[in-house]
Amino acid sequence: MSPGGTGPAEPGRAQAGGVRTALSGLTTRGRSFLAAGIAAAVCAFVLGHSDLLRVGLLLAVLPLICATVLYRTRHRVAASRLLAPARVPAGAEARVHLRMDNVSRLPTGLLMLQDRVPYVLGPRPRFVLDRMEPGGHREVSYRVRSDLRGRYPLGPLQLRLTDPFGMCELTRSFATQDMLTVIPRVTPLPPVRFAGEAKGYGDGRQRSSALAGEDDVIPRGYRYGDDLRRVHWRSTARYGELMVRREEQPRRSRCTVLLDTRGGAYEGAGPDSAFEWAVSATASVLAHMLERGFSVRLLTDGGSTVPGEGGDGFAGTGQETAETAGLLLDTLAVIDYSDGTGLSRAYDVLRAGNEGLLVAFLGDLDEEQAGTVAKMSRRSGGAVAFVLDPDVWTREATDVPRAGDRHEERLRVLREAGWTVLSVPRGASVEDLWRQADRERSGLASLSGEARG
Repeated sequence: MSPGGTGPAEPGRAQAGGVRTALSGLTTRGRSFLAAGIAAAVCAFVLGHSDLLRVGLLLAVLPLICATVLYRTRHRVAASRLLAPARVPAGAEARVHLRMDNVSRLPTGLLMLQDRVPYVLGPRPRFVLDRMEPGGHREVSYRVRSDLRGRYPLGPLQLRLTDPFGMCELTRSFATQDMLTVIPRVTPLPPVRFAGEAKGYGDGRQRSSALAGEDDVIPRGYRYGDDLRRVHWRSTARYGELMVRREEQPRRSRCTVLLDTRGGAYEGAGPDSAFEWAVSATASVLAHMLERGFSVRLLTDGGSTVPGEGGDGFAGTGQETAETAGLLLDTLAVIDYSDGTGLSRAYDVLRAGNEGLLVAFLGDLDEEQAGTVAKMSRRSGGAVAFVLDPDVWTREATDVPRAGDRHEERLRVLREAGWTVLSVPRGASVEDLWRQADRERSGLASLSGEARG
């Protein structure tokens, strides 16, 4: 469980001023009684009626006594909150379980419970809890849902205390909050194999120098932890030091997913906007590649990489796969538009060497950025681009013929550079585009083979 707070509920800021705090908690009924009592006392003093003075004092003292007693009341209660689940896709519901425990030796009165939630998750939940016996507890729950990805705080939990006469009402709250992460929608993708890729793709395996596998011609020096059964005695006698056979082991293939986050590359906002489609598609490809056994990384137009561990930024091997998937989805849950205007920083990261398969989700491209993207394909074993035309996503295609011609020109530049390029229409299915990219990639590979023949 995620504790929302333990021990007595602490007074909020409004309850820190003693008498002023107690009086500030008076309800409309309490203020009316106090005003009526003061007015009756003044009239009794002016008119000289002692009986009216007694009535006025009774009316004025009753709300003051209720406020004092309520303010000095100390309910020792503990609260806990459980999110199920704590990470939920956009559009899905999560349930929040609240538990209140009475840890004092005295029973509590009627408690009104309220939890603070952002408005995008729904209205504030309010509950009325019956009297809790010493050591007793009460459990309630409510649902939250958001169509917008992000991280949303839940809490702090508040208790509203009131007296039996309804004269005063005070709020005491816990300080602990919990965080609900709404991740992008992840669409399951078919296990296609982009034909024609010679580098960084396959069954998730490549060969690299390591500690197990087939022997290499050249031995190397012994290192602490090497298996003594791999000692190469002939080389040891020749060099006068312990030498072992250099070996090979399978290495996971790599996949880089490039997400264009430039604010000027997209138009529109909301869950059905082009940028949100690109974020959701990026999450789908990353999750799919991790399931296929690839080492993956997320690259943005600003040059930042996620996970970013080690020198190349790739992760997702062995037991790290689930942790990497969680980190990538958490990053995409809060990713937003960047202030950048170009893709040169992303190209600087890619040009360091062959990074295996490259999948890019791009917004609007001008001539300069199209040239930069075209050069990225030289540093990859295979390059697939999904380009979103902002004019198609915000207006009818017939209204912008010139913009459509410019968009097609950018796609032609990328195809000539070796990219497999697909234009993304409004509301397109990620699964269908993924299959279409595989078919187009297969067709390019067949044409390339015939040309070589």
